[in-house]
Amino acid sequence: MRIMLATFALIFLSIPVGAQLGAQLKTHTRADTLRGTVTPEREWWDAVHYDLHVRFNNADSALKGYNVIHYKVQKAPRLMQIDLMKPMVMDSIVQDGSTLRYEQEGNAFFVHLLSPQQENSIHSIAFYYHGKPQAAVRPPWDGGLIWARDKKGRPWISIACQGLGASVWYPCKDHQGDEPDSASIHITTPDSLVVVANGRLKGKRVEANGEVTFHWTVVSPINNYNIIPYIGYYVNLSQPYAGLKGPLDVNYWVLDYNLPQAQTHLRHDVERTLKNLEYWFGPYPFYEDGYQIVDAPHLGMEHQSAIAYGNGYQNGYLGHDLSGTGWGLKWDFIVVHESAHEWFGNNITTKDLADMWVHESFANYAETLFTTSEYGKEAGNDYVIGTRKNIQNDVPIIGRYNVNEEGSGDMYYKGGNMLHMIRQIINEDEKFRQILRGLNTDFYHTTVTTTEIENYISKKSGIDFTKVFDQYLRTTQIPVLKYSVERQNGAPYLVYFWDKCVEGFDMAVRISLAPGKSIWLRPQTKIQRLKLKSGDLPATIVDRNFYVGEERKEQIGNP
Repeated sequence: MRIMLATFALIFLSIPVGAQLGAQLKTHTRADTLRGTVTPEREWWDAVHYDLHVRFNNADSALKGYNVIHYKVQKAPRLMQIDLMKPMVMDSIVQDGSTLRYEQEGNAFFVHLLSPQQENSIHSIAFYYHGKPQAAVRPPWDGGLIWARDKKGRPWISIACQGLGASVWYPCKDHQGDEPDSASIHITTPDSLVVVANGRLKGKRVEANGEVTFHWTVVSPINNYNIIPYIGYYVNLSQPYAGLKGPLDVNYWVLDYNLPQAQTHLRHDVERTLKNLEYWFGPYPFYEDGYQIVDAPHLGMEHQSAIAYGNGYQNGYLGHDLSGTGWGLKWDFIVVHESAHEWFGNNITTKDLADMWVHESFANYAETLFTTSEYGKEAGNDYVIGTRKNIQNDVPIIGRYNVNEEGSGDMYYKGGNMLHMIRQIINEDEKFRQILRGLNTDFYHTTVTTTEIENYISKKSGIDFTKVFDQYLRTTQIPVLKYSVERQNGAPYLVYFWDKCVEGFDMAVRISLAPGKSIWLRPQTKIQRLKLKSGDLPATIVDRNFYVGEERKEQIGNP
């Protein structure tokens, strides 16, 4: 969600977007490559389980702990690359009782292994560390630790690190392409505070010094940046939900003074959100870990099974309608958008940050699908069309690969409008719905590439959308339908072609010939003609659900 928030901030709060939307102008370094590439030192092993133990020192904003990484050997081992961002300090690395030697290059540590590493065998290494991690200045727009105070002046601590990376606060294999299959999270704090994290609370232990360690477990694969603790004066409200796979444990962890709002506002919006998202996307993908919404000291983030919530218990996005149509004020934006990420982003995760459109375009379009289900098809159409005013067309939606680079923030509004057009072209909502559900079934708990998602949609729809994806994901140009009405032997003809598009672009488009009469065209980049039966075309002919330009001319020459 981080880029989207930066874009929204630009619109409503006049906050500079910063590096996110200008990411493709960046000159990349060796450090970017180490961060964003599946290096040989990462490729040979697969993360199986993280067993994370961290003590948060509220007095000086420091952390101290260790992460035991269980991994499976996939091929002959080399050095092992582990990531931990400065100014955090690696104290020692231990395997099978032996302290291992390592070299550090920036935020990457290359570990020399001593124990035999047979293919398909499983091993574990403990990484001990400490330090004061980078603090987030404007969370969640930038990443890092959040040392905040609640309305009563009490400590309120959390983390936001999408894009930046989880290695800002713990040692890990910091690449989206490899998720641990499960995780244990042990967080130690003063006994007056409550710790909430992903999955289920397994218990808490009182330490000899009076502090308390909370133990949470996740049994599903989880992205590194989604592993997040929330520390504050929390109380719990439970609300079982009758979902598609049976009873789903739904929990709200809210600051004590927010309990009344949670009992009314959150309960209402979460129940209808889950109902609508399960309808469109299929069963909630983490029944084993449950569904939680947690009060957060920032606006929101899709932390798997523990969604960060900071929208002030109000509809819209901080009380704003991002579409300008009024429909966005009828539901809580953070509840809908971040919950949608449980399917697209958490269940289906892209291997490379450059392909984040798979997360954000589908989560953005979930807002339209929710509006459609709750208020009708035209309301949904109004909403998604209304968001076009936020599209920048600055750089392509897909970023550069292997350097941990996000593409344009247009992955939200432009990506959502692209999916809306694909839905129009499929022209059968039930088929479109089954494609969305099929994605979440066939790519269940996996990491993917954009090619896999693009090919899947084309195959299941029976329509080749290759050029549509190329146009809207890989260029900043919006195709323009150029046309004129010309006479040949006294008969009127519609003369038309696509302009400002990739070679071979031939996307189908619905047009109006007269009030109440519409047809489908499949323009190409060369001139085509259609004989008209009667009357002239209206001034505007392209169906409003298509994010394209149109230009009517007196007469068309060669394109």
